Amino acid sequence: MTKVRPVVFVVDDDRAVRESLKFALELEGMDVQVCEGGAELLAHSRLSDAACLVIDLLMPLMDGFELVAELRKRGLCTPVILITGEVTSRLRRRAQAAGVRHVVETPLLDSVLLETLEALISAGR
Repeated sequence: MTKVRPVVFVVDDDRAVRESLKFALELEGMDVQVCEGGAELLAHSRLSDAACLVIDLLMPLMDGFELVAELRKRGLCTPVILITGEVTSRLRRRAQAAGVRHVVETPLLDSVLLETLEALISAGR
Protein backbone atom coordinates (compact mmCIF):
# COMPACT_ATOMS: atom_id res chain seq x y z
CA MET A 1 0.00 0.00 0.00
CA THR A 2 1.39 3.37 -0.99
CA LYS A 3 1.56 6.01 1.72
CA VAL A 4 -0.10 9.29 0.73
CA ARG A 5 2.36 12.15 0.98
CA PRO A 6 0.90 15.33 2.50
CA VAL A 7 0.84 18.32 0.15
CA VAL A 8 2.57 21.36 1.61
CA PHE A 9 2.80 24.72 -0.14
CA VAL A 10 5.73 27.05 0.44
CA VAL A 11 5.02 30.65 -0.56
CA ASP A 12 8.04 32.94 -0.48
CA ASP A 13 9.37 35.59 -2.85
CA ASP A 14 12.95 34.44 -2.20
CA ARG A 15 13.78 31.62 -4.61
CA ALA A 16 16.60 30.27 -2.43
CA VAL A 17 14.24 29.95 0.55
CA ARG A 18 11.55 28.26 -1.56
CA GLU A 19 13.95 25.76 -3.06
CA SER A 20 15.77 24.95 0.19
CA LEU A 21 12.48 24.37 2.02
CA LYS A 22 11.20 22.26 -0.86
CA PHE A 23 14.34 20.11 -0.73
CA ALA A 24 14.28 19.71 3.06
CA LEU A 25 10.57 18.92 3.29
CA GLU A 26 10.66 16.48 0.40
CA LEU A 27 13.40 14.60 2.26
CA GLU A 28 10.84 14.26 5.08
CA GLY A 29 8.34 12.65 2.70
CA MET A 30 6.15 15.62 1.86
CA ASP A 31 4.81 16.61 -1.56
CA VAL A 32 5.99 20.23 -1.72
CA GLN A 33 4.59 22.82 -4.10
CA VAL A 34 6.31 26.21 -4.27
CA CYS A 35 4.90 29.60 -5.20
CA GLU A 36 6.62 32.95 -5.57
CA GLY A 37 3.71 34.93 -4.19
CA GLY A 38 0.07 35.06 -3.22
CA ALA A 39 -1.38 35.36 -6.71
CA GLU A 40 0.47 32.23 -7.82
CA LEU A 41 -0.81 30.30 -4.80
CA LEU A 42 -4.40 31.44 -5.28
CA ALA A 43 -4.31 30.30 -8.93
CA HIS A 44 -2.63 26.95 -8.22
CA SER A 45 -4.63 23.94 -9.39
CA ARG A 46 -3.63 21.86 -6.34
CA LEU A 47 -4.42 24.44 -3.64
CA SER A 48 -7.42 22.44 -2.41
CA ASP A 49 -5.09 19.44 -1.82
CA ALA A 50 -2.94 21.35 0.67
CA ALA A 51 -2.49 19.89 4.13
CA CYS A 52 -0.62 23.00 5.27
CA LEU A 53 0.69 26.31 3.91
CA VAL A 54 4.04 27.86 4.84
CA ILE A 55 3.77 31.55 3.97
CA ASP A 56 6.41 34.26 4.17
CA LEU A 57 5.04 37.30 5.95
CA LEU A 58 6.91 39.97 3.99
CA MET A 59 6.34 39.66 0.25
CA PRO A 60 5.73 42.32 -2.40
CA LEU A 61 2.23 42.87 -3.82
CA MET A 62 0.47 40.70 -1.21
CA ASP A 63 1.94 40.10 2.25
CA GLY A 64 1.27 37.00 4.31
CA PHE A 65 -1.63 38.52 6.24
CA GLU A 66 -3.32 39.72 3.05
CA LEU A 67 -2.89 36.27 1.53
CA VAL A 68 -4.39 34.56 4.58
CA ALA A 69 -7.33 36.99 4.51
CA GLU A 70 -7.94 36.17 0.84
CA LEU A 71 -7.73 32.43 1.51
CA ARG A 72 -10.27 32.72 4.33
CA LYS A 73 -12.52 34.91 2.17
CA ARG A 74 -12.53 32.08 -0.37
CA GLY A 75 -13.48 29.58 2.33
CA LEU A 76 -10.09 27.86 2.52
CA CYS A 77 -9.30 26.97 6.12
CA THR A 78 -6.02 25.17 5.48
CA PRO A 79 -3.61 25.53 8.43
CA VAL A 80 -0.99 28.25 7.92
CA ILE A 81 2.49 28.72 9.31
CA LEU A 82 3.81 32.23 8.85
CA ILE A 83 7.58 32.63 8.59
CA THR A 84 9.28 35.94 9.26
CA GLY A 85 12.59 37.42 10.32
CA GLU A 86 11.41 38.90 13.59
CA VAL A 87 8.62 37.59 15.78
CA THR A 88 7.22 40.05 18.30
CA SER A 89 4.31 39.78 20.69
CA ARG A 90 2.45 42.34 18.54
CA LEU A 91 2.98 40.18 15.46
CA ARG A 92 1.77 37.08 17.32
CA ARG A 93 -1.41 38.94 18.41
CA ARG A 94 -2.03 40.08 14.84
CA ALA A 95 -1.49 36.52 13.59
CA GLN A 96 -3.93 35.15 16.16
CA ALA A 97 -6.51 37.75 15.12
CA ALA A 98 -6.05 36.60 11.51
CA GLY A 99 -6.58 32.97 12.52
CA VAL A 100 -2.92 31.99 12.24
CA ARG A 101 -1.72 30.16 15.33
CA HIS A 102 1.82 29.40 14.21
CA VAL A 103 4.54 31.97 13.49
CA VAL A 104 8.09 30.71 13.04
CA GLU A 105 11.13 32.96 13.08
CA THR A 106 13.73 32.81 10.33
CA PRO A 107 16.37 31.76 9.87
CA LEU A 108 14.77 28.40 10.48
CA LEU A 109 16.83 26.73 13.18
CA ASP A 110 16.66 23.19 14.49
CA SER A 111 13.48 21.39 13.51
CA VAL A 112 10.88 23.94 14.66
CA LEU A 113 9.24 24.27 11.23
CA LEU A 114 9.22 20.53 10.59
CA GLU A 115 7.77 19.73 14.03
CA THR A 116 5.07 22.37 13.59
CA LEU A 117 4.21 21.08 10.11
CA GLU A 118 4.03 17.49 11.27
CA ALA A 119 1.77 18.43 14.19
CA LEU A 120 -0.61 20.39 11.96
CA ILE A 121 -0.74 17.66 9.33
CA SER A 122 -1.35 14.96 11.96
CA ALA A 123 -4.12 17.03 13.55
CA GLY A 124 -5.79 17.43 10.16
CA ARG A 125 -5.93 13.69 9.40
